[in-house]
Amino acid sequence: MGANAEGKDNGSPKPAPVGRVIGVRGPVVDVRFEKVEDIPALYDVLIGQAFDKRKIVLQVAEHLSSNDVRCISLSDTLNVQLYSKVVNTRKPVSIRTGDELFGRIINVFGDPVDDMEPFKSTEFQVIRKPPRPEVFNVQSKFSIKPERMATGIKFIDMLYPLCKGSKMGILGGAGCGKSVVILELINNIVKKYDGVCIFTGIGERIREGYDLFCELKDNNLLSKVKLVFGQMNEPPGARYECVNTGITLAEDLAEHNKDVLLFMDNIFRFIQGGQEIATLLGRVPGESGYQPTLASEVNSVEERIRSIPGRGSITSFQAVYVPADDMTDPSVVAIFSCLDGALALSRDLAQKGFYPAIDALRSSCSNLDARIVGQRHYDLSQKLLSLFAKHASLRRIVQVVGVEELPKEDQIDYKRAEKLLNFMTQPFTVGEAFTGKKGEFVAVEDSVEDVEAVISGVYDKLSAADFYLIGRAPRRKP
Repeated sequence: MGANAEGKDNGSPKPAPVGRVIGVRGPVVDVRFEKVEDIPALYDVLIGQAFDKRKIVLQVAEHLSSNDVRCISLSDTLNVQLYSKVVNTRKPVSIRTGDELFGRIINVFGDPVDDMEPFKSTEFQVIRKPPRPEVFNVQSKFSIKPERMATGIKFIDMLYPLCKGSKMGILGGAGCGKSVVILELINNIVKKYDGVCIFTGIGERIREGYDLFCELKDNNLLSKVKLVFGQMNEPPGARYECVNTGITLAEDLAEHNKDVLLFMDNIFRFIQGGQEIATLLGRVPGESGYQPTLASEVNSVEERIRSIPGRGSITSFQAVYVPADDMTDPSVVAIFSCLDGALALSRDLAQKGFYPAIDALRSSCSNLDARIVGQRHYDLSQKLLSLFAKHASLRRIVQVVGVEELPKEDQIDYKRAEKLLNFMTQPFTVGEAFTGKKGEFVAVEDSVEDVEAVISGVYDKLSAADFYLIGRAPRRKP
């Protein structure tokens, strides 16, 4: 097919250039090409084969000379032989898109990893691309009226409202409940709204990924969810590029007029993967110890998470691991600056059994605006925050002298704040096996009504324990 009877080329594509492996140091692989014109571009994919016939996927990271390139492997480099052949595909990582990906688990290349039938789709998209032009259109960004979304979680709906197209971060250390909140949001929002969901597991443990798959299957949500995993046992390049794979799937669905929920757990592992890559490439770290390109890497990803005016929306929830519970860590600050809201989880509250363990005084949200939530809701939220602040300032005094020694007005505010702190806890559907209580979805109007009743003193005769892990407030007797 490549030549006709006279030996002339009939226009068939040129054979792919072939290079040779000249060095392997963990996930870093150096490749040499004989001809200068065969040198691949940055981020192009090279395909090799290990001694045990496994496919090796390499991504070009640096040009060392006119013939040599340095690559980061996106797959395990075990049994890669010296001088083995590597084929230059002349294109970056591309993944399949389409409806057949719903209910399936794919890796960073878009290949299935769930031991089910292979994909048949022929639609491919490059995962590395610049933000769409709409991102820089300031007029279109501010001409769209925010559309509020109810999450069914009282704490979030009252103080950190979610709008279509917004980006929310869930910040906390290990064991504070980030993944539990993410799972509950998937369960509540995907069931309530006719949208679709992309779950990107960045640095997921295999157990966590399997538990999530089973949880979605048990709740009949798999038909609306696409799952992308770059797991902890994979090289740093796979964990790093996993984010771009998830965003590409979300962009494709938004282009087809779908409202997309993009969940990323955990975006810190993306930064960690970039840090490992920078170290492997010998780049000098910044003053903070992270890669010198930390801010640009985070911004290049976050700027792609945007809704398309007139088409679909992309609403993002991002779990962020906080190293050593230090909210001033450079990685946390870099992510936080790109978000519309941040829910800071408290280890102290989690240890006391307050779930979700959101610290109201360290969290914030730009969507808490009277023009979005209404004047009544906004005024109540400010009173709620002031009561929480007063409770925090009086707590140490109460621990020493007791609440009875406070002035009468402070006693009333302190006790009401305790009731509200307990009322903001909630039984989750995904936590029924642990709490023994059926999960509840609480409407926004119900949350506002109950908070107003507590603040106005309707429930002053009840104890704070009566409000712990419930949905609606205890019904008042007629």
